Amino acid sequence: MWTHYEPVHAVTYFHPRARAAYEAAGLRGYWRGYFAGRVAPLGAVDAAPVTAAFFNFAPAMVSRALPSIWRLATPQEALRARLTGAVQALAELTYELPETHLSEAADLLEAAAGAVETAGRVLGAANAALPAGEYPLARLWQAATTLREHRGDGHVAALVAADLDPVETLAWRVAVDMPPQNLLGRGWTEEQWQAARERLIARGWLDADGEPTERGRAGFQAVEDATDAAAARPWQALGADRTDRLRELLDPVARACHTIIPADSPIGLPALPA
Repeated sequence: MWTHYEPVHAVTYFHPRARAAYEAAGLRGYWRGYFAGRVAPLGAVDAAPVTAAFFNFAPAMVSRALPSIWRLATPQEALRARLTGAVQALAELTYELPETHLSEAADLLEAAAGAVETAGRVLGAANAALPAGEYPLARLWQAATTLREHRGDGHVAALVAADLDPVETLAWRVAVDMPPQNLLGRGWTEEQWQAARERLIARGWLDADGEPTERGRAGFQAVEDATDAAAARPWQALGADRTDRLRELLDPVARACHTIIPADSPIGLPALPA
């Protein structure tokens, strides 16, 4: 299900209409829009809680954005901009789908999002508390966002439980399946990257050449399994039949959204099967 709702959320990062909406709110530059839009559900917070919640950004990078972005736009203005831009993006991408299709998808995705367990999940809880209005695309995007932040909170918890720090996690992904340039924009120094790789070697997750070991693959698979298990409750609540129906409804939406997500996106979304 993640592969079907994550692309819906991701239009806020990659579609020109989403970026234009942030710029219209005074948030020029990609990272200002990114931080303001994603942080806004938490209110006008400083850098420390965002560094903790976002997990994989260097503290210095977060501090460059927060709290200064709140002098450019309030959290309420950032929320309006992100929803406006996301809805405009989805409208452009899904104009061929009937409104009944989108309304049913929004109803089912909202039902799943309404079943999230928010205890211990800061970003998921903050998004679950936001109103989405009555427009189907707004409801669809907000529900997708709640579910992806809920899942992300659970993933961070699994990484912490596995004693992986942010830069170690990024270094692992680069060693396994992601080009370095996809993740270098998180603000960590080359010295921090190298130290993380050395810690993974000492842990037995990478060999001396920096290649993943079976121990490392098994260890990170345990993190992925824990993430999936922690994200399962909404789909258990929705039930198998309605989940299958939602996957069917989301499929053309997700495929349309995939067309504007760059191949080198750090999200790491796999392609949907043909």
